[in-house]
Amino acid sequence: MGLFKMIAQALGMRREKARILVIGLDNSGKTTLINHLRPKKASVTEVVPTVGFQVEEFTKHGLAFTIFDMSGQGRYRSLWEEYYSDVQAIVFVVDTTDQIRMCVAKDELDSLLAHPEMASAPILLFANKMDLPAALSAVDCMGVLELGRITENPWHITESNAITGEGVDEGISWLAEHIRTARRGAK
Repeated sequence: MGLFKMIAQALGMRREKARILVIGLDNSGKTTLINHLRPKKASVTEVVPTVGFQVEEFTKHGLAFTIFDMSGQGRYRSLWEEYYSDVQAIVFVVDTTDQIRMCVAKDELDSLLAHPEMASAPILLFANKMDLPAALSAVDCMGVLELGRITENPWHITESNAITGEGVDEGISWLAEHIRTARRGAK
């Protein structure tokens, strides 16, 4: 890294870039979660289901994020792996009230983990919709998704409510730190 880039980064004038893939089953709250992360002036009040994917860009925790918001509908899930090689981390959003489809979420997570491009990528899991009465706790989600078996990827699960933003900043802070750590280790 050149001297000017180091000085700019030290002064907070240069932002490291991070490309993140946000995935999860349909109706898990991915777009609502991303909407909470966007600057308030860019937020939208009505969220509609994503078809295909959308790209969002914003700065948070000293990183310039490029977020790929992928549709969670069954017919679009095969697109996810097309983006694995272009991202530094994965955000996996789980609807904790949809206990019937938790096995589908587990299968999709297993497919992600089996892909060679994802061998060591950090994975942030949001146990979303915690404000609803039927929500599983993050600990329960860990059990259902068998997260304890993940040894190759750093991972973190946090309870969240994408509408109010509860838990979202905590998770993104963890993710930003792991992206920075991975970059320092690569240099």
